[in-house]
Amino acid sequence: MHEAAIAQGVLELAIRTSLQNGGGRINRIKLRLGEFRGVVREALEFSFEVVKRGTLADQAELEVETVKLRVVCAQCGECECSPRDYNFFCPTCGDPLQIIAGREMQLEYVDLE
Repeated sequence: MHEAAIAQGVLELAIRTSLQNGGGRINRIKLRLGEFRGVVREALEFSFEVVKRGTLADQAELEVETVKLRVVCAQCGECECSPRDYNFFCPTCGDPLQIIAGREMQLEYVDLE
């Protein structure tokens, strides 16, 4: 369950941010997470609830923004879309599509008290 490791990493980054800014309580953490990352959102949220206990983020909310998978054809440029059924070939020219969004895992902000 790699979601627990991700939750722990997010928590560590948030606590480090808090300590660098005076060590206040953490109210909210926003994470941008691409849908192509293979992370189960519910498992991540559950894991965060477990790992935050007894820390500066004990009462913090984890806000997760899902970034949709977007692709583009580098060859013809005709297709900038969300692929159907994870088909990564251009429907116009047949060349492989490049992922331009949907693989993100970014700590957007940490709201401190």
